[in-house]
Amino acid sequence: MSEQTKADYIDDVRVDEEWDDHPSESELEEAVESLEASGFEVEVVPDAEAALDFVTGEIPADASVMNGHSTTLEEIGFTEYLNEGQHDWENLHAEVFSIDDDEARAKARREAQTADYFLGSVNAIGREDGTLVAADLSGSRIGAYPFAAGHVVAVAGVNKIVADEDAARERLQEYAYAFENERAQEAYGVESYPSKELVFRQETVEGRTTVVLVEETLGY
Repeated sequence: MSEQTKADYIDDVRVDEEWDDHPSESELEEAVESLEASGFEVEVVPDAEAALDFVTGEIPADASVMNGHSTTLEEIGFTEYLNEGQHDWENLHAEVFSIDDDEARAKARREAQTADYFLGSVNAIGREDGTLVAADLSGSRIGAYPFAAGHVVAVAGVNKIVADEDAARERLQEYAYAFENERAQEAYGVESYPSKELVFRQETVEGRTTVVLVEETLGY
């Protein structure tokens, strides 16, 4: 599991910690109802362990699996579980990053966006309008979400639930990317930027996209 955690950057960023507040019970219920009305499947779980159990139980044997970088997936233990290989899935992430040639690896990375199951997280969730907001510098973390992947599983702590799409995009800009920028500089030696932003307002294919809401503070 990655050693990079939110705690590593908390002293290096200036953010409003209210962006990490948890919703009330009624606000969580509203978020679930709104997401379901937007066509998303929703599962609420109490903690990271339950999230890992649910996610691993959702993916059938022999499915091809790809994931975008996600602190949340690391925190629930999915990244470690995937790489340990104690499953019957095709681990596309391992296949992609075993390729030495840059051009061939980039091509394989694009092709992996069409995985049977693509896992990741989002930067914010609008509880009133059932929107998911996420961004990335290259687009590799979120490129599969709109169409390419057969199924999408997005895992998020309830700390990412805010009022609506406008607030979700503000949380992305004012909070999440302060942490992501610090992580990118340590991991890759470059600054990050939310150059490719996705606002996922509706899922039109029944059962394709599942949002797992974890009643803990996870990710950023």
